[in-house]
Amino acid sequence: MARKYIDCRDFPDETNCSIALTADSEEELIEAAIEHGTKIHGYENTPETRENVKKGIKEGTPPA
Repeated sequence: MARKYIDCRDFPDETNCSIALTADSEEELIEAAIEHGTKIHGYENTPETRENVKKGIKEGTPPA
């Protein structure tokens, strides 16, 4: 199973967040990204937000 990741640098905002999250499963990664997004960026945990997170998931590990 390939690792999956999402990188805040792909979604620039005023916080200039450079966090990248990785996980073995898409479900685990979505939950971690939603938790980060709601606590740090003020996003709401909605189906639309979850869909946007899902669209940002990439295979592998984030670039250095």
